[in-house]
Amino acid sequence: MRTTVRLFTGTALTVAAFGVLAVPSAFAGDNEWLEIFPSEASPGTTVTVNTLACGKHGHGVGDANSLGAGEFQLNPSTHKEVVVGQFHVPEHAKAGTYGISVACDNGKTARGDLTVKHRRPSGHVQTGVGGSVGPDTAQVTAGAAVLAAAAVGGVWLLRRRASGAQGH
Repeated sequence: MRTTVRLFTGTALTVAAFGVLAVPSAFAGDNEWLEIFPSEASPGTTVTVNTLACGKHGHGVGDANSLGAGEFQLNPSTHKEVVVGQFHVPEHAKAGTYGISVACDNGKTARGDLTVKHRRPSGHVQTGVGGSVGPDTAQVTAGAAVLAAAAVGGVWLLRRRASGAQGH
């Protein structure tokens, strides 16, 4: 019981410590919070940015120059007091973390980070000697029939030997 409590307490304290360490980057200086979705993107992805910093019916100009995406406009959204804008992660963007900022027409600013990660290959491997494509139904059926025949033959052979041994 005590070990479980200690383990839980240690885990909770670790999670809390990481949470506290992450907060200053989102609220650095006089900047307001900037939501970036997705926060991890690969080249070619459309990224949506929104903030409350610009106020109701506010506007702003986003700056994604650190990423090479240039500036983008933020306009009022359907949600009260939220402004939203979008930009595309350039195909030439290198993996890393980039600061994205917004300057509102009311003088406030907001900042957040976008992490660029490159896609890993996915799908079937083409080796030239078959492949990793799903099994063929005919082959599965034939294999099951061979196994069933072997099982029936084995049982028949064992029963024949057992009955022959009793006769001697």
